[in-house]
Amino acid sequence: MLGAMSALATTSVFLDLLARDAAAIEYDGPVVAARVAGASAEELADLETAKRVALEVRATLARSRRREAELVALFETAGDLAALRDLDAVLKAIVSRAHTLIGADVTYLTLDDPDQGDTYMRVTHGSVSARFQSVRLPMGAGLGGLVAQTAKPYVTSDYPHDERFRHTSEIDGAVGEEGLIAILGVPLILGSRVIGVLFAANRTARPFARHEITLLSSLAAHAAVAIDNARLLQATRDALGELRAANELVRAHSESVERAAAVHDKLAELVLRGGDVEGIAAAVAEALGGGLVVVDADAVVTAVAGPEALGCVADLAGRGIGPASGAATGAASGPAAGSATGVVLGGATELITLSAATGHAVRSGDLVVAAVAAAAEPLGALILRTPESFGDVDQRILERAALVVALHLLMRRSEAEAAERLGGDLLDDLLAVPVRHTSTLAERARRVGVDLDRPHIVIAADAAPADRPRAHFAAGRLAGAEGGLAGSHEGRIVLLLPGDDPSAAAQRVHTALRGGLAQPLTVGAGGPKAEVAAYAEAHAEAVRCLSALHALGRAGGAAAPSDLGFLALVLGGGDPGDVVRRALGPLIDYDAKRGTDLLGTVEQYFAAGRSLGRTGEALHIHVNTVTQRLERTARLLGADWQDPGRSLEIQLALQIRRVMGA
Repeated sequence: MLGAMSALATTSVFLDLLARDAAAIEYDGPVVAARVAGASAEELADLETAKRVALEVRATLARSRRREAELVALFETAGDLAALRDLDAVLKAIVSRAHTLIGADVTYLTLDDPDQGDTYMRVTHGSVSARFQSVRLPMGAGLGGLVAQTAKPYVTSDYPHDERFRHTSEIDGAVGEEGLIAILGVPLILGSRVIGVLFAANRTARPFARHEITLLSSLAAHAAVAIDNARLLQATRDALGELRAANELVRAHSESVERAAAVHDKLAELVLRGGDVEGIAAAVAEALGGGLVVVDADAVVTAVAGPEALGCVADLAGRGIGPASGAATGAASGPAAGSATGVVLGGATELITLSAATGHAVRSGDLVVAAVAAAAEPLGALILRTPESFGDVDQRILERAALVVALHLLMRRSEAEAAERLGGDLLDDLLAVPVRHTSTLAERARRVGVDLDRPHIVIAADAAPADRPRAHFAAGRLAGAEGGLAGSHEGRIVLLLPGDDPSAAAQRVHTALRGGLAQPLTVGAGGPKAEVAAYAEAHAEAVRCLSALHALGRAGGAAAPSDLGFLALVLGGGDPGDVVRRALGPLIDYDAKRGTDLLGTVEQYFAAGRSLGRTGEALHIHVNTVTQRLERTARLLGADWQDPGRSLEIQLALQIRRVMGA
């Protein structure tokens, strides 16, 4: 009975120890107490057996609690990983939890690189070596390379001396620098594919228990799913970002199309309402910003718009591009004079040619040039100083504006050609000698917008045959702008323009017509006249003025009778023969009576710059003979015959005599 009671007491003691989770050393207490009390050998043996069973139960309970803690930690880790959205955060959380669960010195994770066919260090926890943190592991090399290749976990308690693995100097050097000895690696498996390896390592030689391998493998399984989710989420974010960007592009494109269509509609409305190039330029400059310059086929500025337009012309002029000689009033001193119209931008011709060849606008610095052309015929260009926001849509708007300007110019050309045909017939009738049907001429003129009751000037211009089409077009444009007529008459270009200053009109016509011509253009003016029957007389004055300019060697110039001084006596209606007789009569009579050539000597004397020696050489006579002839001339014409006024009169008379054919 006592033995049974003793056994129950012993069991109760060990149960108490288990109940309060006593330390293992406390389980020796009952055995030591029984030995001191003089228990028998059989009783001591029973106590030892009870102690061993109690310790086994204690170990089992400890393993259960540890497993429970690990499972709780694993469950919490899975929840934490599922809550993370950023891939970097997921990877850092994985190695951090592995470090906590396993209790290793260092935990780290490598990911596969499909492009290079190896794995690379992605994130570490507890590492101190920069070399270790950037190491790459070829497939099959080292412990990690073998795990990635076989998709199986591997563990070693002494990696540096473990011959199961293929050691490389790069891997061993990095592991040695980190001081790692025991290493456990488990694969990160997604489906049938290994995406990386999760490691736990210690700097001392100790084996990893089976439950640690199982725990790290479970964490790796959750980690693989979390990594995949994070990647998918990132891919989704990227796709959404691309979708938003695409949507923005579509929206921006839609807005640009609507904007371009609105500008095009506005330009078309301007053309249909009879707007001019200036109006079109203003609309384009307002739509695009910056400054717009419109030039014709000869790179002559015809219109400007926008606050930066004059600065643009000034910059181009600063590159060696100046105004055309004899440019229109207000442009003769360049853009700074306040008007850029009439300035020639010769430096832009290369860009215009390139734009015409490509069919698109071309850029040069802050300038964009869009050629204006109809088929293969160049009509001009639009030159835009671009704002910073200028883009592809703006370029397409500029190109479309160039097409609208081309359409406008073609329409105006057709109108001008029609008006020129009507005006040309009327002009022929006005200049006919004698004038017929004067009562109907005024009515016909009113129909084309010309008021013959006002004073008008007749301008005649000589142009080379190859230049006549271009000059005719410019003449029609000028006449239309000033309310006059233009056409061809007796092989010349003739204009009838309202006004009372023939000299200014001649210069204005010369400037307007000469642009782009290959040969010089000569212009003469007559008038003003205010009667229908008098326009033929004004035309005769203009023709005589032309003849005088050619005779004086001033081809390519422009003048009215008042610009020719002494010649105005002839051009005003006097007898040229009387003028010549008045200036040269004594010499003509003397030569006729005596068969001498004083007249030829005087003419050659002036031609030789009043040099006696060169005159003698030209006439093949001695200098003394030249002197004697000039002395005789002085006795016949007067001692003042070489004074500036008399000398000019004599030389002009010689010119008129030559024109008249002696």
